[in-house]
Amino acid sequence: MATLPHTTAVHANAVATEASKPVRQAEPGRTPRPERLEDAPHASRAALAIALALVGVAATLPFWAESSWMREFVEIACYFIFAMMWNLLAGYGGMVSIGQQAFFGFGGYVMLALGNFAGMNPFVAVPVAALGAAAVAVPVSWIAFRLQGGYFAIGTWVIAEVFRLSFANVSALGGGSGTSLVALRGIDRATRESTTYWIALACVAAALALVYLFLRSKQGLALLAIRDNETAAESQGIAVQRMKLAVYVVAAFGAGLAGALYFVGNLRISPDAAFSVNWSAFAIFMVVIGGIGRIEGPLVGALIFWALNKFFSDYGSWYLMGLGLLAIVATIFFKQGLWGWAQQRWGWTLFPTRRTLT
Repeated sequence: MATLPHTTAVHANAVATEASKPVRQAEPGRTPRPERLEDAPHASRAALAIALALVGVAATLPFWAESSWMREFVEIACYFIFAMMWNLLAGYGGMVSIGQQAFFGFGGYVMLALGNFAGMNPFVAVPVAALGAAAVAVPVSWIAFRLQGGYFAIGTWVIAEVFRLSFANVSALGGGSGTSLVALRGIDRATRESTTYWIALACVAAALALVYLFLRSKQGLALLAIRDNETAAESQGIAVQRMKLAVYVVAAFGAGLAGALYFVGNLRISPDAAFSVNWSAFAIFMVVIGGIGRIEGPLVGALIFWALNKFFSDYGSWYLMGLGLLAIVATIFFKQGLWGWAQQRWGWTLFPTRRTLT
């Protein structure tokens, strides 16, 4: 059995090689088994049971842990979801964007507007705001997809700046100085923090499951084919533009979800905080450090970034210089990220998405 990466080019070469081999003669009285591509085995039942147990234990955290633990988890969850959606867009789809903060901030502002002005519970407004970010991504894509390569990356940044300036000129939302989320004023602090924590935990679990299942599907294989070569993918009958639009909208949904969740916990929003290019820069850092094009990469990167931010952010510009230096070192000595290096060295795989030829 030969193991094949989850890429179209290698898959095509393997199929061609196997097709060129002479057909094996069947033994008398036995029907020959056709060779075929199969999904790699899913994570073992023991690993799945451990994961479910961890989620179950994590769900009880508000009953016995300090409130600071819940706030830290919500922050990590926002980092992870945002980085994972950037990884889906760039690492798997080949669309490098430095303007995903447009949907992050949009989700935060829609959540706040629904809570402060429409009377909606801000916790209910979190998924609604994510849907709003996905909806606005459709017309935005009409502009962004006219650009390719580096022009696409810079164009998404410009779009994010347009979002920032637009919200900064809305006086009802506090203008350039921002405003506070007053809709949660009547909810006590303990209830607010525990509810935010549970929503964050559910969002992380759902995002992981959905991305994993998508990458193991035919659509996930089609996305990788588009990343490798759009022309070749289109010649094989893949609807390239439709798939790119779908991934772009899903990534916008995830970014909006992270933004709405972040500002529910933060209780205050401003254009400079919501639409800062640092969000995309931090997402790129997390994915590069953890491992681009791997589900585990954003998770590892988010934990590392959170730890660095917690213990070294007070050093100001030196902290930012340290992040840049660490990213340079990682790209030189760990070209596939820390998880990619560990995977090559020890064969670790938490979310297998490879396929095998049998």
